[in-house]
Amino acid sequence: MTPSRPLIAVLLALTMFGAHAGEDETSRIRTVELSAEASHPAPNDLAIAQLYAEQSGPDAATVARQINRSIASAIDTARSYQDIKVQSAGTSTWPVYAKTGGRIEAWRMRSEIRLETRNTAALSELVGKLQANLAVANIAMQPAAETRRKAADEATVDAIRAFEQRAALIASTLGKNHRIHRLNISESGARPPIYAKMRTSSMMAEAAPAPMEGGESDISVSVNGSIELLD
Repeated sequence: MTPSRPLIAVLLALTMFGAHAGEDETSRIRTVELSAEASHPAPNDLAIAQLYAEQSGPDAATVARQINRSIASAIDTARSYQDIKVQSAGTSTWPVYAKTGGRIEAWRMRSEIRLETRNTAALSELVGKLQANLAVANIAMQPAAETRRKAADEATVDAIRAFEQRAALIASTLGKNHRIHRLNISESGARPPIYAKMRTSSMMAEAAPAPMEGGESDISVSVNGSIELLD
């Protein structure tokens, strides 16, 4: 019985391509597919909060007036904070049907506002005030656009360098020179964590500052492509 040979897994694909079927072996292009990845942490320096007012009643117009009053008051309060951007985030109204007969017995309305800032202390204070009348849908921390871009640029440089180093290693191991044949770059990042969600009415009444801890998000860049082996 012959001894078994070790199985070696190689995560590289060496492929042969020819411009014309009639060309000899030495004139064909030989490529190797490979990839590299790098990541950089980006501070979660942008805070986003969504709050809402929701109410139901037998008269749709009355419900709308009460909800609009609550939202208008919240927007006025938020505008006193210069570092915080405030905007409406949608309103919806739907009927509430009776359990028997399918008759509409009430109307329910929900309206939201969105707050955005890099001043987390100010947002924490504002959310605490608004919770006296509004509920918190969610509070999230994420990198601001320029912060994310800076981390992505740094990760891109590292990923390309890693690709070049791996390409040189492969080519030298095969006893060849090389040049880049194809290159693709893609970026990804973890979804920011949510720190508060669906506050109850009892929590709304406390009107205490909302705790916030930014942390970091990893911004990753992948580089994949191929190199041409040269004699």
